Amino acid sequence: MMLHQLTIFFVIIYVFESFTIMAQSSFTVAVLGREWVQVKRLAPVEMILTSLSICRFFLQWTSMLYNFCMYFNHHYVLRQLGNIWEFTNVLSLWLTSLLAVFYCVKISSITHPIFFWLRWRILRFVPWLLLGVLVISCVAIIPSVIRNHIQIQLVPLEHLPINNTLIARLKIFEHYFSKANKIIMMTVPFLLFMVCTTFLTVSLIQHWEQMQQHNTGQSSSSLRAHSRTLKSLATYFICFTVYFLTIVLSFVHIKPLREPWSWVYEVLIYGVVSIHSTSLMLSSPTLKKAIKMKCGGQESA
Repeated sequence: MMLHQLTIFFVIIYVFESFTIMAQSSFTVAVLGREWVQVKRLAPVEMILTSLSICRFFLQWTSMLYNFCMYFNHHYVLRQLGNIWEFTNVLSLWLTSLLAVFYCVKISSITHPIFFWLRWRILRFVPWLLLGVLVISCVAIIPSVIRNHIQIQLVPLEHLPINNTLIARLKIFEHYFSKANKIIMMTVPFLLFMVCTTFLTVSLIQHWEQMQQHNTGQSSSSLRAHSRTLKSLATYFICFTVYFLTIVLSFVHIKPLREPWSWVYEVLIYGVVSIHSTSLMLSSPTLKKAIKMKCGGQESA
């Protein structure tokens, strides 16, 4: 009885987190979409945030449909939803890494010629980079789509003795090649994020230490701004690392299957996503201004 109550409790938290993420994503797309309509352009960071918000909106809907469809055992539907879930997760990781790349290039004080070249051209590269990560995510998911299609075709043949060897070989293929492919396609954007975040953090710390040595009344606001940026980077790093580890465990099927622990796992994953989405919204001047206006309007009402 206690386990049943815990399951309901964590399911409610999961649903609340899911609707929170979808509300955050919808708000981001609505505000930045209105900005695009008004000024006919978006800043590169806003392009990435809009793309990431659209991705996370569909990711959360897919997650909810997948988790609740499991109770009805519709294997074909579950496999199709699994493909969409994998695609949106990979795309989400690449978009988050792309955001880290942009901040690293624009903010870091690295003086290498490559960084000067990138800093000069990054603004015009962002739309092409967005298209590139979309293509990479589509290519990365192809092995999973093929595997799921083969498994669907083999379901009626599982009980035939003549196919036992073929089915066994396919399971070995799935166990080794498929899991390795999933880990690689998740690890590459994570490593890119780690490298860019490390470069940016080191650069900001060096600049922060230099400003402290020449601390004046005029530079105190800059010191506070650097301190806030470093705290934001720490939040991004922790959230992204936890999300990466939990999603990798899900991809290789190393996660709790019994209730309520499976729902605790889901609550952990999407709680981190919600915190990260909140941090990104507060880091955008356009979104922060819209949030203040909305909260101010509600208080006045």
